[in-house]
Amino acid sequence: MLKLKKLDKFVLKSFGLLFIATFFICLFIFMMQFLWRYVDDLVGKGLEMTVLGQFFFYSALTLIPASLPLATLLASLITFGNFGERFELLAMKAAGISLFKIIRPLMILAVLLCGISFVFQNNIGPKAFSKLTTLLISIRQKSPELDIPEGIFYDEIDGYNIFVKEKDRKTGLLYDVIIYEFSEGFDNARIIVADTGQLAMTADKQYLYLHLYSGEMFENIRQTGVSKGNVPYRRESFKEKHALIEFDSGFNMADASIMDKQSGSKNMQTLRHSIDSMVSQNDSVGIANYEYAQDRSFDVDRNLSKSDSIKVEEQRILGTINVDSLFNVSTLKKKQSVLNLAKRDIESLATDWSFREVEVKNTDLQIRRHLMAWHEKITLSFACLVFFFIGAPLGSIIRKGGLGMPVVISVLIFIIYYIINTMGSKMAREGEWIVWIGMWMSTLILAPVGGFLAYKSNRDSVILNSDLYIGWIKTILGIRPERHIVRKEVVIEEPNYNECLSRVYDLTNKFNAYLKTHRLLKAPSYLKLWFAKVEPNEISLYLDELELIVEELSNSRSLEILNVLNKYPIIPHRAHTRPFKFTWLNTIFGIVFPIGLFFYVRVWIFRVRLSKDIKKVLAVNNELANIIERNK
Repeated sequence: MLKLKKLDKFVLKSFGLLFIATFFICLFIFMMQFLWRYVDDLVGKGLEMTVLGQFFFYSALTLIPASLPLATLLASLITFGNFGERFELLAMKAAGISLFKIIRPLMILAVLLCGISFVFQNNIGPKAFSKLTTLLISIRQKSPELDIPEGIFYDEIDGYNIFVKEKDRKTGLLYDVIIYEFSEGFDNARIIVADTGQLAMTADKQYLYLHLYSGEMFENIRQTGVSKGNVPYRRESFKEKHALIEFDSGFNMADASIMDKQSGSKNMQTLRHSIDSMVSQNDSVGIANYEYAQDRSFDVDRNLSKSDSIKVEEQRILGTINVDSLFNVSTLKKKQSVLNLAKRDIESLATDWSFREVEVKNTDLQIRRHLMAWHEKITLSFACLVFFFIGAPLGSIIRKGGLGMPVVISVLIFIIYYIINTMGSKMAREGEWIVWIGMWMSTLILAPVGGFLAYKSNRDSVILNSDLYIGWIKTILGIRPERHIVRKEVVIEEPNYNECLSRVYDLTNKFNAYLKTHRLLKAPSYLKLWFAKVEPNEISLYLDELELIVEELSNSRSLEILNVLNKYPIIPHRAHTRPFKFTWLNTIFGIVFPIGLFFYVRVWIFRVRLSKDIKKVLAVNNELANIIERNK
């Protein structure tokens, strides 16, 4: 029997509780976003609680696969952030346990989550999608709840416009009612004006029962098909009038079979069968179109259709008659008739081929949609594992728990994933990319990121230290730090000033010789810079020697000497040479002229700065030598 270690139990418990909490948080956020999309379809319909309950239930089921990856990312970030913040991760590593051993039980759990997500999407997801979409269609078809406003025309009832000047909320009476009825067309419009009225719904909720009091009705009585300048009408005055208006306010569920052909309502096996059927259908249509095009093709020499047996017979009888000659000798009226006939044939043929093109394109679109749904079931499941390998190492690196920094980082990573996934899906749906490339694009980009973070975290590499990146940027831009040498509280051994003085003089001679042999102020040769044999960088040896002298003299108790040491510039060793260590890389950049020219100018600038730095070092050497001689 599998026996878990105490450490594995601790890690699983810490992750599990956070995963459950973050999962429901993510699901709630996705449901609110989903509800916001369809709030206009739900408001004002008078829907029963059972209908709303079904809507929220099925929407939650369809959003579970999208919530699992984000919950995995957030839970792993918080878990290992808490471990790092409480120094528990440091204690585990100090005990000789590597990061991969720590996350091993969570890796198994992440793989299990991938399997659960896949099974859910393949079995429950299609049914939930079909039920939810059918429910949304039914909600959209439901008539809005009757609530006639005051002072404006109400047109939610088909064929009627109703105006009410004032309403009594307690009694339900409507005052100064105007009704425009267009149910029989605008030519036979009916207008009803009443002092008061009242609307009520019938028991079966299929009709509105209209009670009107003290009013008049005007109605056109134009006969169908008769055109008259003066339209007769009928006027009727009434003290009380009753009418029924058809208004179905009940909720009728649409037929679920309308979703049978949608890709979201199919599992992987059904998707594969549908794809094979549509591919076969498209192939058959393509062959039929080819045969149709062959039948409709024309003989260039005689301009006669091959599909028309009569014209084929005419072609056989007429032999080598030149149709162009016949056209040229025809009258203008005959020519115009022939041209009009040809134009109609071409337009008819173009319309025919347009319909055929639309049919093929629609089938191609459905094939791509089905392929996208097939791949999405795998990629969305695999995203749980990818996000875990991003979240766990990243949490151990940033070492911040709680709902602060981890939430911000999780949202940023998920936004990047969403943008890449949306772009890939759009390209795949429009046929710009191969379907599997578009659907796997986000995974192919984020999976190496997760592997890189896991590798760096396992080796305790510092990759989120801002000082490291700021220093790198300063190096690229040529911004150098300044020396800050202060007198030490305890000096074990004073420097050997005689030896340091001798080394300073020797270094001065070397720098002077370097300035004479290397014309740093002169522009270097472009070809020599990129393609010549690499020469030893002797200036690096001189600068190393300078740093050793500064390090030894920094143990001095003399503030005067320390102040002079702070005047030495910090000189980069390779800024004035080729930008890259690899010869082949320098050769490539030298060949690519625009980029090579940029680095060439940069090298020249650093050579000029190196010349100024060496002159400053010589001046500081002279000052330092004088101080040592004076205090010796």
